[in-house]
Amino acid sequence: MAKTIRLSKMVNPHFYPLWRTDKPYIVAKGGRGSFKSSVISLKLVTMVKRWTQLNKKVNVVCILANKSDLHDTVYSQVIWALDVLDLADEYTYFKSPLRITHKLTGSTFYFYGADNPHKLKSNKVDNIIAVWFEEVANMKGVDVFDQSIPSFIRQKPPFVGQVKVFFSYNPPRNPFEWINEWVGKCKQDSNYFVDTSTYLDDELGFTTDQQLALIERYKQNDYDYYRWLYLGEVIGMGNNVYNMELFHPLKKLPSDDYITDVFYSVDTGHEVSATTCGAYGVTKRGDVILLDTYYYSPQGKTHKKPPSVLSKDLKHFIDKVTDWVGKRPTNMTIDSAEGALDNQFYNDFGIHWHKVAKLKKVDMIDRVQDLLAQGRFYYLERPENEIFLAEHRKYQWDDKTLQSDDPKVIKEDDHTCDMLQYFVRDNERFLGLKW
Repeated sequence: MAKTIRLSKMVNPHFYPLWRTDKPYIVAKGGRGSFKSSVISLKLVTMVKRWTQLNKKVNVVCILANKSDLHDTVYSQVIWALDVLDLADEYTYFKSPLRITHKLTGSTFYFYGADNPHKLKSNKVDNIIAVWFEEVANMKGVDVFDQSIPSFIRQKPPFVGQVKVFFSYNPPRNPFEWINEWVGKCKQDSNYFVDTSTYLDDELGFTTDQQLALIERYKQNDYDYYRWLYLGEVIGMGNNVYNMELFHPLKKLPSDDYITDVFYSVDTGHEVSATTCGAYGVTKRGDVILLDTYYYSPQGKTHKKPPSVLSKDLKHFIDKVTDWVGKRPTNMTIDSAEGALDNQFYNDFGIHWHKVAKLKKVDMIDRVQDLLAQGRFYYLERPENEIFLAEHRKYQWDDKTLQSDDPKVIKEDDHTCDMLQYFVRDNERFLGLKW
C-alpha cells in the first residue's frame, strides 16, 4: 500500500504564505529552531517531483557560505526532505562532487560553496528551476548574489515561468552587518517575499520537550542571547564581550558528576606577548570546567623563554593535569598560524597539536557565548585561573569598529580569551554546539 504523504502535517501554517507565494525571490530569516530550512528543502523537493512525474529534467542549485560544510548542512537537509516525502529510493547520491540525481530523469540537486563567487558565475548547470542560498549572513556580501543569480536565472527551462530563488539565514547580532541593510531593501522590492519565523511558530509540535528545555535554559541564563539566538532579534554588540555572571565558580570538582575528557588549548606569543594554555575538563553532563591555566609572559624579562623551553613547560603542565585528573588528552588545540612551538613539541615528544580552523573574530566569540548562555561553563577557584578571569573581565569590543560589519576586539591582554575561543571552536561538535 502506498504511503500517504500530507504536507499539512509537515509544514507549519506560519509558512503557508512562503510556500504559496508567486514572487521569484523568497527570504526566510529567523531564530534557531524555526524550521525555515526544513520548509525550504521540502519545497524544493516537491518542485522537482512535479517535473519528474512529467518526465522532465530539472535542476536545483544549493549554495552555502563554506564549501567544507555542505555535506552536513544543505546536502543532508535535502536528503532528509527526500526521505520524509518517501522519494529517497528514486535518487542516487554522490559525494565527490556532492550531488543528488533522480535515477529516471537525471534531475539533479547541485551543491556549491559561496567561497568563490566567480566560480558560481561560470557554472554550467542548465534547466534550473530553483536556487537556495543557505546561511546567507555568513557569506561575504551581496556580490555573491549579484554575480551568480543572473547566470542561474538565464538557465531557466522553457516550460517554467520563473526560477525561484530562496535565501535563508539566522540574523546576526550586529545591526551593521551587510545582511541587515540588504534585507531592508528586499522588503521594499515587490519581487521579494520576506518571512520572519521563530520556534514559537511551531504549531505542529516538532520542537521536542528536550529542545524546549534547552531553549528555556538559554532564556534563563542570558535573556539577550536568547532573544538573538531563538527569536532572531538584532540585539547589538554592547562593549563588554562576555557576561561574567555566566562564568560559574567551583571550589572543587563536583561530587555528582565526573570528568570524561580533558582538552588543552594554547595561544602563543613567544618574544612579544604571553603564551597560555588552558586545561578543560568536560563532564558526563556536558559541562565544561576550566581546571588549570598555564601562563607565561615575557614582558619585562631580558631572557625570554624560547620554544624549546616553552615546549617542556607545556608538557609538564599536561602531565601534571593528567596525573591529577587521571585522563589523557582528548584533543590539544593550537593557533593555526603557529609553527615554531608545534614543531618543537613534535621534535621533543613526537606529538603534534591540532591547528584550529579560525573564523572571523565575531564568529569565534559567538561559539563561546553559545556555551556560556547554556550555563555550562565553570572554573575552579585557584590562583592559576585568576589571570583567565581577569583577562575575560577586561575583554571589550573596539568602539571604533562597532558600527561596521566586521567588529574587532581590543587586542590587549586577550591571550586566555583567544585560548578559550580556540578550544570551543576546535571542539564545537564534541561540545554539542550547533553551527
